[in-house]
Amino acid sequence: MDVVGVRRFNRMVTQRVGALQEDYLARGRPLGEDRVLWEIGADGCDVRTLRARLDLDSGYLSRLLRSLTGAGLVQVEPSAADARVRIARLTKKGLAERRVLDARSDELAASILEPLDERQRARLTAAMDEVTRLLTASMVRVEIVDPRLPVAQYCLNAYFEELGRRFESGFDPARSISADHAELTLPAGLLLVATLRSEPVGCGALKLHGSEPAEIKRMWVSPDARGLGLGRRLLAELERTAAARGATAVRLETNHNLKEAIALYRSSGFEEVPAFNTEPYAHHWFEKSL
Repeated sequence: MDVVGVRRFNRMVTQRVGALQEDYLARGRPLGEDRVLWEIGADGCDVRTLRARLDLDSGYLSRLLRSLTGAGLVQVEPSAADARVRIARLTKKGLAERRVLDARSDELAASILEPLDERQRARLTAAMDEVTRLLTASMVRVEIVDPRLPVAQYCLNAYFEELGRRFESGFDPARSISADHAELTLPAGLLLVATLRSEPVGCGALKLHGSEPAEIKRMWVSPDARGLGLGRRLLAELERTAAARGATAVRLETNHNLKEAIALYRSSGFEEVPAFNTEPYAHHWFEKSL
């Protein structure tokens, strides 16, 4: 792990974008306040979502909002739908300030690109896109979750809905081999849920059978999180967890319409084997020794 390289990159970026300046973009505020102002947006944002989106401590975010409120740029008020939810909105002055921030940010970006020739600009922007994807991937958290929780139910329902759209005959969980709440709760099994900025973006499950092959079920990644390597990460974590709990192999079955999933399993070392169950929606069966 090249920690030295990561730290060197962090120092360069914070200096080049002006994050070290107390007066960011010459607007009389530090970068943190300006980022909150920009993130609230023209439509406003509830404070809980804002905190998750920016991964900020609640106390620190409260201080930033108080400063912006004191400057007349933001107002925070209870939601009309739920008084327990606080909504941050930009004032008329705040909206005008956000437009200035957009213009100044464009100027800063142009100043980074201007000294470079066309080839260097293309290389830099391509590298920035790649770094953005990889940093986003590094922010994803994967953990074992109770399948009854709302975050788990969101993933499982999204999984069922996608299969329903992609299979020729639709998808009915009642017809498929079971993976119910009890079967996805330890010691019988488990459910991994991936979150990005506190929002669910993927899941994968195991049904455990002691030293016998464990069954991988409910592999799903949100369309918004595809391209981050999350499917491969979930699969690897399921394999490690199965091995740690005594399984000698993992098995799964899949539908021929899920071509990207089939490609993932093959590239991850799974071998196609004869059918080992009667799953009505399956066309391919895979196994991997651990």
